[in-house]
Amino acid sequence: MVLEKLRHIKAFIFDVDGVLTDGLVHVTESGEQLRQFNIKDGYALQLAIKRGYKIAVITGGNSVGVNSRLQGLGISDIFMGVDSKVEIYEQFLKTNNLDFSEVLYMGDDIPDLHVMKLAGLPVCPADAVEQIKAISNYISPRNGGKGCVRDVIEKVLKIQNKWDEEGPIVKNGSFPA
Repeated sequence: MVLEKLRHIKAFIFDVDGVLTDGLVHVTESGEQLRQFNIKDGYALQLAIKRGYKIAVITGGNSVGVNSRLQGLGISDIFMGVDSKVEIYEQFLKTNNLDFSEVLYMGDDIPDLHVMKLAGLPVCPADAVEQIKAISNYISPRNGGKGCVRDVIEKVLKIQNKWDEEGPIVKNGSFPA
């Protein structure tokens, strides 16, 4: 069942803390909050964009550094300081003409619960809270910030024959002939 759902994915939506990062926040003496991203997750994100997938990030947090990292990977749909992830999710689907069945959503904690129930393929990292694991169709063997994003993107791209370095690269919104 999960394999069949992977074949239909056209968009990925991710939470930040606990998914793209390990959930730890390092606070400096000046009050700056630092997060750590996994370079392998970053590679998979930028490759998915090059292959024509829509990528969005929806987070309750609001960080200039996080925003800068995500933009640097080519992600333009970045929603920060969000109270209602469901509202942003529905807006993202409408704007991109997507059906819920075409969306993989990866979350790790209670703020992701309601939106994950609406996604075509709800998934989570290995260290997600139990309520999230209970509704996930797939639980990555990797923890948040430790390659779980790479894991799910790689699975989708491989099953759709778009993972290889030789695979098609999207230019101007369409695949070359």
